[in-house]
Amino acid sequence: MRVKSVLDNKGSTVATIAPTATVAELVAALAEHKIGALVVTTDGTDVAGIVSERDVARALHAHGAALLEQRVADIMTTPVRTCGPTDEIRELAKVMTDGRFRHLPVVANGALAGIVTIGDIVKSRIDELETEQHQLVDYISSTR
Repeated sequence: MRVKSVLDNKGSTVATIAPTATVAELVAALAEHKIGALVVTTDGTDVAGIVSERDVARALHAHGAALLEQRVADIMTTPVRTCGPTDEIRELAKVMTDGRFRHLPVVANGALAGIVTIGDIVKSRIDELETEQHQLVDYISSTR
């Protein structure tokens, strides 16, 4: 299965935030959207960084409550690993596991086109396994 298939099912909407936004605004956006990360962009097209709950937790430990007044650019992760619509989901599972991150922006033709999460990866793999199981059961049933 390819990234495009995942995006076709879940949609290509990506929650983003400007690098000039405050960490307080970031935390509010994460809570509002009920997600774990936002793509950082100035124009909705170019990926400047990514910022997750983990980034906030680490920075909070380092800076205390004053962190809420800092800019997202101060704590975002750069450079950002991205993928494309034709990338294989199985390969991304390894990339995300090895890199210890759970969110992967999708870039197509130089522009932000979606985001794939580890949850999307797990769901697609479960769907593949269920399809294989049904095909095997149908095959076995038809040979009797």
